[in-house]
Order: sequence, then C-alpha cells, then structure tokens
Amino acid sequence: MNSPTTAAVAAPPASSQESLQRDMANALRALAMDAVQAANSGHPGMPMGMAEIALALWNRHLRHNPADPHWPDRDRFMLSNGHGSMLQYGLLHLTGYDLPIDELKRFRQLGSKTPGHPEYRCTPGVETTTGPLGQGVANGVGMAIAERVLADHFNRPGFDVVDHHTYVFMGDGCMMEGISHEACALAGTLGLGKLIVFYDDNGISIDSEKGQIRQWYTDDVPKRFAAYGWQVIPHVDGHDVAAVDKAIRKAKREKSRPTLICCKTVIAKGAPHKHNTGAAHGSPLGVDEVAATRVEIGWPYPPFEIPKPVYDAWNARATGASRQRRWHKQFAAYQLAHPELAGEFRRRMAGELPPEFDALVAKLVHDCDAKAETIATRKASQNLLEALQPELPELVGGSADLAPSNLTIVKGSRAIGHTGGGNYLFYGVREFGMCAIMNGLSLHGGLVPYGGTFLIFSDYARNALRMAALIGTRVIYVFTHDSIGLGEDGPTHQPIEQAATLRLIPNMEVWRPCDTVETAVAWGAALARKNGPTALLLSRQNLAFARRDAAGLEDVRRGGYVLSEASGAPRAAIIATGSEVALALAAQKQLAGEGIGVRVVSMPSSTAFDRQEQSYRDAVLPRGMPRVAVEAGVTGFWRKYVGLEGAVIGIDRFGESAPAGELFKHFGFTAEKVVQAAKSVIQE
Repeated sequence: MNSPTTAAVAAPPASSQESLQRDMANALRALAMDAVQAANSGHPGMPMGMAEIALALWNRHLRHNPADPHWPDRDRFMLSNGHGSMLQYGLLHLTGYDLPIDELKRFRQLGSKTPGHPEYRCTPGVETTTGPLGQGVANGVGMAIAERVLADHFNRPGFDVVDHHTYVFMGDGCMMEGISHEACALAGTLGLGKLIVFYDDNGISIDSEKGQIRQWYTDDVPKRFAAYGWQVIPHVDGHDVAAVDKAIRKAKREKSRPTLICCKTVIAKGAPHKHNTGAAHGSPLGVDEVAATRVEIGWPYPPFEIPKPVYDAWNARATGASRQRRWHKQFAAYQLAHPELAGEFRRRMAGELPPEFDALVAKLVHDCDAKAETIATRKASQNLLEALQPELPELVGGSADLAPSNLTIVKGSRAIGHTGGGNYLFYGVREFGMCAIMNGLSLHGGLVPYGGTFLIFSDYARNALRMAALIGTRVIYVFTHDSIGLGEDGPTHQPIEQAATLRLIPNMEVWRPCDTVETAVAWGAALARKNGPTALLLSRQNLAFARRDAAGLEDVRRGGYVLSEASGAPRAAIIATGSEVALALAAQKQLAGEGIGVRVVSMPSSTAFDRQEQSYRDAVLPRGMPRVAVEAGVTGFWRKYVGLEGAVIGIDRFGESAPAGELFKHFGFTAEKVVQAAKSVIQE
C-alpha cells in the first residue's frame, strides 16, 4: 500500500472543471464523427481537430444569443473551411440554437437544416454560405469592414451601438486559395483590428497516401501574414483551451491590426488509427474506428447522446440574452439622445430602403427621358450615382483598380482607409477578393455594396458571383466595357461570352441597358432587389438615346418591351440589347422604307423578362412571329427567344484589336446586316 507521502506527490486527478471541459470538447468530436458516420459522407477530421479551439472561442468569448441569431451587435463567426460543417452544427446545437439533435442525425440529407456545407438562410446561426475554400475568410473581411463603417457612422460618445468582432476559422486549403491572399492583404492594409482569424494548421490534405501537405505547401504563414500587416500569434497549441483563450485575449487587445492565431492541431484527434491522416479529412471514420475513438477519448455515451451537465455547460441562451438586453438598454438611451440616427440604424439593419426611394427612382428615370442624352451607359451610371448616393447612405462603392474607367466614384465618395469609416473601397487589382468581400458587406447588414471592374474580369470573380446568387446577397456589380466596343485593347479584354454566362447563373439579375433611361431603371431595380445580386453591363462608347413611342417607362422594368412598333402589322420582331438597340432601330427604318414593318424589342434584362407573366411575354413576342436577335456576344443564348428558325447576329469568336467602329463593321454589326437577317426569316 502506498504511504501517505507517496500519495501526496502522485499526479493529481483532473479537477471536475477540467473533466467537464474535456467532455465539452469531446461532445463536439462525438457529434461530428457520429453524424458523418450516419450519413456515410462528410469530413470528421477538422471538427475533431478544432474542438478545443471552438470551445475556447464559443464558450468564453463569442457574443451571441442563440434565441436571436439576428441581434445586430452580435459577433460574427465564419467557418471558411466549411467542409468541417459538423463543427458549426455541433456548436449551434449545444449552445441552444433552434437546431435539434434530430437535424444532426439527418446530416447531409434532403431537406435537413444540416447540409454538407453551411448554408445561409438554411441553418439558424450560420452567417454565410461556405464551402469553396477561402471565400469565408473574404466574407469575414467584408463583415469587419462593415462593422467599422457602421461604427463610424452611428456611434457617438457614450454610445457604441456598433461594437463587435468578426471571427473566422480557416484551414490549409483556404490558405492555398488565391482569394485568401487578395482579401487578407487588403485587411492588413485597412488595419481591421476587430477581425480575428484562427488558422487550423494540421498539415493534412486529401492528396497523397498520408495527406501530408509539406510536399506541395511550404509557405511560412506567420511571416506571410506579418508582411500583410497583421498581428500574428504563432505556435499556439490548438488542443490547449487555456492557450487558445490567452491568444484570443491578446487578439482582442489589438486595435489597429487584424490578428491571425496559428493553432497547431491534429486532424481527427482522438481517433486511434486515423488521426493525422488524409483518410480522416473527407471520409467517415468507419464503425470500428468510431467505437475505438469512444474508448480513446473516454466517451461512453451512444451516438447522438449528450449528458445533461455537458449541455448545461454549453448552453449560451442565458448569457446571450443578458448581453442582448444590455445592448438594447444602451440602444434605448441612444434612441432618446439621437432619435434620427437610431431610426436610420433600424431601417438599414432591416434592409429597408428610405420611404422616398420609389419616388426618387421615378424622378431619375423621367429626368433621363426628358434630357434624352447620348452618352455612354457607364457615364449614365455615374450620373445616377451622383443623385443616389446622398439619399442612400447605405451605399458603399468600390472598384478593382479601374475607378476612372468604370466611373464608380462620385463627389460624395470617401475612401475607407486604415482609420475611420467612409463609403468607398479601393480594392486594388483584386476582382475575386472584391466580390467576395462585397458578399460579407451585404450579409453583415446595414450596407448595400456595389463594385466595379471591366466585364471581362467578371471571370476572375466568377465563384464569388455564383456564391452571391446562391446566398441571395444584395450586391451590385458595375461591369463596364461590355463588348467589342472596348476597341483597341483587343480580344483579351473584349467580352464575348460573359453576358450569356452571367445570365445562366440562377438568381443573378443581369441588365444591359441601351441608354440613360434603361440605366436608371436598372439601377432602381438593382437597389430594390433584396434577394440576390445584380450585374449591370455598361458601355464604354456613347449610345444614342432611344425614343419610346410604343411603350411607357414602366414597361422598361419588365426587362423586355416593345421599344418601337411597326407602322402597320409587324412581320417580324428584332430583339436587341445595349449598343445594338440602335442597329435594330436603324434596320427598322430601312425596312419600313421597303414596305416591311418590323417590331423592335429592347431586352435590357432577359432575367427580368423571363419572370413576367406569360400573357405579357406573348404580347411582346407573339408566338409565330419571326424573330431576329442582335447582341455583340455569343449567339447560342438567343436561340431560346428566336428558335432554330430565327436569326441571330452575334459573335462566336474572339475579337480583334482595332477602333470600336471598325470592329463593329468587321464583325457584321451593321444595320444592313440586320435588314438581311430580318428578310431571311420573313415568309414571303
């Protein structure tokens, strides 16, 4: 038997608090491996490896209220490495969100609230849709910028009604994707002190037998982020809750730089045979390994069972409600002291436009109609922004280095810099980063972002555009230099297929206006739209004002309308967009001189037109009426309107370097060519 002296020097048993903390982390591991195993699909490794990091953040620092996921001054949390979605679902369930255990049991199943990657508007508490690696951290940069801009606008001495942090989890895959360079470099330049990012440095990926990424990824991440201007906290043991907690506290003390906390972890920690292997990254552990893991981590409970003490320790409802009550008490005092600002804050966070918005847009449209200017639609857009910006303080503009060309800056634009707020972002040559950051700006609430670049460079940003449509963010893309009319820069810069491919993205509204009136209508529609992004495709060259003899201005909003009717019964319809509308009108005039009446249909937005009732669409484009489509882009898209028997004047090859006027003639964009096409489809 041990003597009292020997017993006194033996290692003490874990305290009840340490034991509870271990069980809290293991609850996340168990839920992750059980849900992935039940679905026979998923990524258990990251959730099991980041459990202690999640515990430190969510249990000790994150300001949130599970009973109200939309509390305006909550901290924002992004899971950029979204394949590890079960970590977030486990956290949301355990802390008290409306995500019952049955939803975790239905992980990755049709109609569940626990899809394979986190999805905004699907799961309560999920701030953004993640999955394509690196975009979550870019969204986080946007949210941190939004916090700064709104704080600058609304906070007053003694009333910090906007005062929260943005936290992001990201992994090696996010680090490797180029978008993380774009977004994080800008975050450092802007000095976003309330942005705190956790790097899950587990050294494992899917490729190769063991998954060790050192074969293809040897970046010195701490030095890289230090070069960006971040505070870097390196070499944190990601499985030591106290160490992670200490790092978070240090990060929150830093006010002028974003912080990267580099956490060394073991993927699938606790799995005795599959930890630290690529096999644990994207596949279920297997029944035997799950059972062995339960023994290894000391978790005796059956699948999806969490003991009450663990639930109680995780439950954040009481703490969250208390924090939110304190904020509401402060906001009530703020409302008494600054009633106009408080009302504006409520309106903007609700995503509502000012009451006079519709009247403002109507006036702008009628003013454009009265002035009848012949100018480039990019210039028309800038003129409209000059009028809109003072009335819509939520507008935050920006450009990927081409502001003097895409004309996105107006007199009231104030640059967002290293300190203070503003309403205009110089994104630099970072099209992908810009569009992903815009998603974060919109998702945060209180802001409506627009960003500009050449239409051709929408390809760089393609996946962020797709994510905006999937999420349903209210963002506006000002894509200028919309065709071969760009001219001398040549085929590398002349968009041919971009308009058509943007129209193919579900929930992406696309407008290619022909003049100032259609540009005004397009801006009004884009700003009023709450459930998705809008792309404005605008010209470099001047476009003639189009007289609307056959249609009222309200018809323009329908996306397609009869712009000019034939003097008699029309024998064909010519559909055109943008700069090609003038060609259609010129061809109509020539045909009329030959006794052939045709209808000209302007279709600035096929996406809006396709939503109209069938009776309206049939009235604009009657069934059986021969049709010709004219657009300086690929022809295949227009077959849905003209059919195989119709004609399309377009361009199915890359352009050339020459002045715009020469190019239009060279590629057959002439009134004579449109006349020939119309005659070819009319049955004699």
